[in-house]
Amino acid sequence: MNWQDIIASRSRDIEASGIRRVFDLGAKLKDPINLSIGQPDFDVPGPIKEAAIEAIRSGRNSYTVTQGITELRQSIINQLVSEFSLDLTGEKPTHGLLVTSGVSGGLLLAMLALLDPGDEVVLPDPGFVLYKHVVRMAEGKAVFCDTYPDFRMTADRVEPLLNEKTKAVLVNSPANPTGVVNTQQELNELAELCRSRGVLLISDEIYDVFTYDEALENGRSPSPVVSDRDVLLLRGYSKTYGMTGWRMGYAAGPAPLVAEMTKLQQFSYVCAPSMAQVACVDAFSVDMSRYVKDYQHKRDLVVEKLSPVTELVTPGGAFYAFPKVPERLGMSATELVEEAISRNVLIIPGVVFSSRDTHFRLSYATSDAKLHAGLDILVELLTR
Repeated sequence: MNWQDIIASRSRDIEASGIRRVFDLGAKLKDPINLSIGQPDFDVPGPIKEAAIEAIRSGRNSYTVTQGITELRQSIINQLVSEFSLDLTGEKPTHGLLVTSGVSGGLLLAMLALLDPGDEVVLPDPGFVLYKHVVRMAEGKAVFCDTYPDFRMTADRVEPLLNEKTKAVLVNSPANPTGVVNTQQELNELAELCRSRGVLLISDEIYDVFTYDEALENGRSPSPVVSDRDVLLLRGYSKTYGMTGWRMGYAAGPAPLVAEMTKLQQFSYVCAPSMAQVACVDAFSVDMSRYVKDYQHKRDLVVEKLSPVTELVTPGGAFYAFPKVPERLGMSATELVEEAISRNVLIIPGVVFSSRDTHFRLSYATSDAKLHAGLDILVELLTR
């Protein structure tokens, strides 16, 4: 059997994640300093774990309705209504709500519901590795918005990329891999551009809680400034509560779009994990502020150590930094990453997230001790 003739091009054209390749290299190291993984280093809060355990013991292990259990949906509605003017409960609500299998699941459902072959989606460069691949899975075309050197996805940069084939623009703030948080003005202008051109704005806000003091002053979500036809909001529980393996997210947006996503989920994921849904009902009441404060401290340490030795845009949120490899070193980011790995430090080359191989992603979701040790080694490599 000739598998090259049998495997679909949508699968063949997708390469294995460059992040996974770094993980594979790291598996050969003894106790590496892992500054590569985009996962909180704290465990799921006790009350949420206990709620999941009780859900399993009490038999909440079956399929749920596709759109999510009533208690969780009401919890999310209460949260969104407290932040935004969204009509989620009227007689004919303009907005719909779907509990998804992670934000990644929500992204795939959105692309499947939106895109016909050849339709375009504008994505940030650099941007999360998943974005271009979910567009490809839906037979769409990814169009990249160059955000160097400040990594801000603005209306001025997006507008030249829009045409009659453009279905959506995706903004990620706080952003992976850069940690950049757009200002409220930037988000307002981007939202207004999309509205004026009849293009959906997709706002990936998986890191919404991890937004630091100075960025909060400028706002973090485009949702309050758009009409009922203009934005799809994607958020989740994975990063905020350290439950990346639980696969819990939600999508709120135009009711016709969310209805189509719900239909597609029925025939794919079926529903988000039942016991995790139960456990998340009261998640919003768990105070995560001390973890956010701790990560802001880690962010400050990264900026203090690396800013003197290389170009670094100060992250306003998430738990990543995206430093540039100094040109005087005469090497690519991939080459620097290989040297770092030889020193027992795991980081990710920027080319994984971008068309350029000039920067690297560092995750500070680790202990202070490992972060200090890893930064000291990186400073040595960057100042040779």
